[in-house]
Amino acid sequence: MIELEGLTKRFGDKLAVDGLTFTVRPGIVTGFLGPNGAGKSTTMRMMLGLDHPTAGEVRIDGQHYDRLRDPLTAIGALLDAKAMHGGRSAYNHLLCLAQSNGIPRARVGEVLDTVGLTAVAKKKAKGFSLGMGQRLGIAGALLGDPRVLMFDEPVNGLDPEGIHWIRHLMKSLAAEGRTVFVSSHLMSEMALTADHLVVIGQGRLLADTSMADFIRENSRSYVRLRTPHRERLLDVLHQNGITVVEAAGGALEVDGQGSEKLGELAAEHRVVLHELSPQQASLEEAFMRLTAGSVEYHAHDPGVPDGGAAPPPGPGWGEDWQRRDGKGA
Repeated sequence: MIELEGLTKRFGDKLAVDGLTFTVRPGIVTGFLGPNGAGKSTTMRMMLGLDHPTAGEVRIDGQHYDRLRDPLTAIGALLDAKAMHGGRSAYNHLLCLAQSNGIPRARVGEVLDTVGLTAVAKKKAKGFSLGMGQRLGIAGALLGDPRVLMFDEPVNGLDPEGIHWIRHLMKSLAAEGRTVFVSSHLMSEMALTADHLVVIGQGRLLADTSMADFIRENSRSYVRLRTPHRERLLDVLHQNGITVVEAAGGALEVDGQGSEKLGELAAEHRVVLHELSPQQASLEEAFMRLTAGSVEYHAHDPGVPDGGAAPPPGPGWGEDWQRRDGKGA
């Protein structure tokens, strides 16, 4: 379990993390989301004792990180896949970690096999692709067989097979009763992996809830209808006090009504329907709606006049956006 209580971090005049309080519980995969500059990396670094909080505290299974007797056996983390000596082989990189943490040598071969790097165990890490580096970083996180695991962008650089593998690895680790905390910009993958979400913006907690509740509370649900008798259906809906939004392509959108009731109403008035489909927003859409006022990095939209309000960033919101102060990322 990871417990944060009033966690705060200042860098000069910059308040990077602002009084975060939440608990990452065992047995589920908890996703950690926020726009670039929200304070996610700083928060994760404070969890591992790499940055010291200005105020508040973090406890790993009830203890501060610097009081853990054998840290690698308590919490394993992947924060930077490049944080390794490029001149060492994958095997020797892990062996150094094992020997410095009192972990048996045999464990090195086990985790190399787990992440699929046995065939390249003797090759130097500097020749690894980004995806192979990610796998080696994950092996390092698993080395001490810890009860708590943290992953920052674990699918970065992985091919589709690798993404499928890490998704199931995280789920299986959580199923064993471990605490799994993962940060990612890949919304589609997070939607398939996480059970619970912690969302921050500008260093502050915005949401701490289940995946299903997050999407429901931060998105619009509606029913979309299409019919060759559009005007007739509009009359039927209006006569029954149902508000309709006329959408692009001739579709009609209805909020606050079930698809069953709408289908029965159309059948009662003999209106042919070509589409009757409940619509639920994606995780990305819900995230964009919640964090629209917390985005620190924006791309310039040439379609928006100077001084105009640009729409929220699109699906690529996780890229390196130009900062408002012009200093870049």
